[in-house]
Formats: sequence, structure tokens, C-alpha cells
Amino acid sequence: MKVYKIILAVLILCFSQTVYAKPQEDTDYRLKYVNLDWWNKYNDENLINHMMTAYNNNQDLKVASIKSKQADQAVKEAFARELPYLGFSGSIGRELTAADTRFGSVLIPDYSQTRFLLPFTMTYEVDIWGENRLKTKSIEKQRDIIKQNERSAYINLTSQLASNYFNLIKLDKLIENQEELVALQKKISEMQTKKFNSGLCSTVEVLIEKQALTVFEEELNDYKDKREVVFNQMLVLLGDRNLKDISRNSYNNISPPDIPEAISAEAIAQRPDLIKAEDYIKKIGFDVKAAKRDFLPKFTIYGQAGFNAYNNLSHIFQGHTFLSNFGILPSIDLFTGGAKMAHFRFNKLEYEKAGQIYEKAILTSIQELNDSLSAAKLSKNNYLKSSERLDLEKQKYLLNKKKLLIGAKSQLDFLKDEEAVILSERNVIFYKTNYLISTINIYKATGGVDYTKSSDNL
Repeated sequence: MKVYKIILAVLILCFSQTVYAKPQEDTDYRLKYVNLDWWNKYNDENLINHMMTAYNNNQDLKVASIKSKQADQAVKEAFARELPYLGFSGSIGRELTAADTRFGSVLIPDYSQTRFLLPFTMTYEVDIWGENRLKTKSIEKQRDIIKQNERSAYINLTSQLASNYFNLIKLDKLIENQEELVALQKKISEMQTKKFNSGLCSTVEVLIEKQALTVFEEELNDYKDKREVVFNQMLVLLGDRNLKDISRNSYNNISPPDIPEAISAEAIAQRPDLIKAEDYIKKIGFDVKAAKRDFLPKFTIYGQAGFNAYNNLSHIFQGHTFLSNFGILPSIDLFTGGAKMAHFRFNKLEYEKAGQIYEKAILTSIQELNDSLSAAKLSKNNYLKSSERLDLEKQKYLLNKKKLLIGAKSQLDFLKDEEAVILSERNVIFYKTNYLISTINIYKATGGVDYTKSSDNL
């Protein structure tokens, strides 16, 4: 009966704290990091499909998720240190004595025997001061920091993917326009050459048009090269090197979401870097408390329970073979050369540093939010002004077309008017895409939240 009571006490001690390991809800939080609700605002199914492809394939996202899972295991490992240790450490040995042994008047002559010892060993440091609990909480906060790193990776990658996607659409349109410019300039150059052959213009005028043609052709080559670079970057972001083509929308079908006139500073509250800085303060706070309590004495409960036999293993479970011991070991470090005090002071200084990092993170976050909003407003205004200028250029083009029909304008001059329309449209393409990408930059600056909602709903 005594044996069963001891074993039962050990088991109760081992499992008394396992309630901590609560099963967590098995939800795919990673999909929330992608934030498809936000990207749906761009009304582009191809973009959503690419987001899902990157979500499933991108190696950087997978590495970030693996690090997050490793952090979960680190927390479990830290919590395990709070629990009792229970192990089995049996031994089989041959005892040989070469001299007589005396116990008072009792003489034991030299002998030899085989000993079988099969004990269970248990140790448990009683966390009276909560030091071990604080260390686990510190590891938990480190896990939270790593999870914010994971979230940050998703925000940065999806934003970069969207920016590259719209740049790819922009380059498609620029190449299309540039090819029209090259074709028009070839006609202009040929017509200018005919005028020269007829003695109606100088050599310089011919050279000017040929020179303009080479400029347009160089720009076309540059756009094609940039499109190839962006395409290759997209393949890396999508995580699939076997893709031969990237489906995308046409330029005329893309439109940026509206931007608010002002965004509350509260919008930065969900930024990963700000949350990380706050978690780091809490983590170091736990470290400071744990270092302070490390000066206090520790109490370790220990015990063994098992069976012991000599010469014949078959006797191990017979009567009078059970062995057990149980006790408490108090301990305190009296002199460590100042190591504990240095560790405590180091953590206090780290706590002070963490506070400064947090304040800097707030200032940087507000600056990035204001800068991105200002850049978006500028891009929007430039886009509207360039669109207005394009409309005026088209009106001039239509008037010149009427002049051409009545013979008041030459075909050569009319081709140059057509070039002017295309060049004006090129500016609109640049500004529209810049405006669209600037809305993505605001999304990053707010920490991946929908900033178009009111501040109460962020």
C-alpha cells in the first residue's frame, strides 16, 4: 500500500500543472495576414489569384511561418521547465570487495555480488517566488514578437507583389504607347526625308526627326527590359519558377481606391513594429523581475522509488526489495562574483533601452504614415492634372483633324499632333500607377489595415 501511495503522489505532482497546455483553436491565421478583403478593393480577380499563389508557394512566407512554429515549441520547452522531472535511471553492477568490512563488532569478510537497481527519480523546483513562471512569460512575449515578424512578412510581401503587379500593367501600356510613337515617328521621318528630297526642308530638320526616332526606340527597349525585370521579380514573389506567363488586367480596367483627406494617428496601432516594441518592453519587464527573484533561495523536492535486488534479477519484485526516499533541498547562492547583480542591472538597462525603442517606433510610424499619405495626395493631384492636360491635348487633336480635312494643316504636322497626344497619355499612365501604388504604401504604413474606414473601425 505504501508503494502505491508514493507512486500516486509522484504522478499527481507531475501532472498537476498540465492544465497550462490548452489546445489552441486550429485556425489558419496566415490567411488573415494576407487580408483579401483589402485587396478586393482593387476589383482585380487576377491580383487576388496571385495573392493566393504567393500565400501557398512563397518561400519567405513559409520560412516566417516555420519560425513562428518554432517559437511555439520554445514556449512549450520553457513551460516544461516548470514541471517536475520524472525519469528512470536503473543500474546493473558487480560489486567486488578485497578487504573485510567492520560495523562495530560485526565483521563482513570480503565478498562479491551483483546488484540490480531499478528506481524512478523525480525532482521538482518549487516555484515559490514565481521566477520560472516569469521566465516562461518572457519566452511567450518573444514568441509574440516572432509572430509579429511573420505578420510583417505577409504585409510587406503582399504589398510588394501588388506594386509589382501594377507596375507590370503600367509597363504593358507604356510599351503599347511607345510602339505607336515609334511607328508615328518612322512615318514623320520618312515624310521629312521626302520633303528634303523635294527641297522643302533642310538637312538639319531631317536629322532632328531621325534623332527623335532613335530616342523613342531606346525608350521602347528600356520599357521592355524593365518589364522583364519586374516579371522575374514577380516569379520570385509568387514562388513558382515554372510559370511562363503572369495573367494580368488591362491598364484601362485598373482603378485605385479612394484615400481619405486625413488619417488618425491611431491607425498606427496595428503596425507590427509598434506591437513588437511594446511586447519587447513587456518581455524585458519579465526578465527584470526574474533576475531580481534569482537572489532568493530555491527549494527542490526530490524523491526516488524503485526496486532493488542482489545476484538474481527474478527476486526484484519480491518482498523487501522496494526502496524509496523523499526530501527537500533548500539552496541559495552566497557568492557568485557579482554575476547575478550584473545580470539584474543589465536587464534594467535593457528595459530602459526598450522604452526608447518604443518611443522611436511611435515617431517613425507617424512619420511614415504622414509621408505616405502626403505622397498619395500628391500622386492623386498629379494624376488629375495630367488627365486634364490629356483631355485638352485631345481637344486640340480633334480641332487639328478638322483643319487637316479642310487643307489648313499638313499631314506631317498632324502626325506630330498625334504624337503629342500619346506623349501626354504617357504622363497619365505614370501618375495613375504612382497614385495606385501610393495607396498600397499607406496600407503598409498603417500596418496592413483598411485605412479607408473610420478610425473607430480600424
